[in-house]
Amino acid sequence: MPSDLSPVIAAATRWLLTAYPAAVGAMNYALAEAQARQAATLAASLRYPTTFDVELLNLLGPGGSGQLDALTGADQHHLGEPAHAWRTWVDETVVSWAANLLADPALATAAETALSATEHGAGTAGDMRRLTLPSPRDHNAAPLLRHPDLLASVGSVHRTSLLELLQPETSGA
Repeated sequence: MPSDLSPVIAAATRWLLTAYPAAVGAMNYALAEAQARQAATLAASLRYPTTFDVELLNLLGPGGSGQLDALTGADQHHLGEPAHAWRTWVDETVVSWAANLLADPALATAAETALSATEHGAGTAGDMRRLTLPSPRDHNAAPLLRHPDLLASVGSVHRTSLLELLQPETSGA
């Protein structure tokens, strides 16, 4: 995994954990963070499949969290303030795709398989078991982050493009 995606992955992970907090406790937070990071890593790797795509991302930037914040009813943030600067690295599509992957382990498995078609290659995103085969402990640690109904508003924003990417033969039917 190119380290050039790390700012987008970190921002998407943080946004997801801010919008859908973990259950109380340090262990729950760590498990929720691992799940959000896996989803963000997989989504970013699919969204930016080539070195050229990553270079364009770093040149142009991802767009920020403004639309996602408005969608979820989050308070307005002044991106010029240092405490909120991380929000400028949130990629709406990455977060939306990550929400879909968190809500549907079968979709996450298909996404993990699709990773082999990218320049990142299969296995470069690490072990995705918390995402593809979540345990009851994973669900208990992140009940909001794993709840399909709660993730639906964010996931629906770019769900169609994710499904088209993962199932190109059915997108025209």
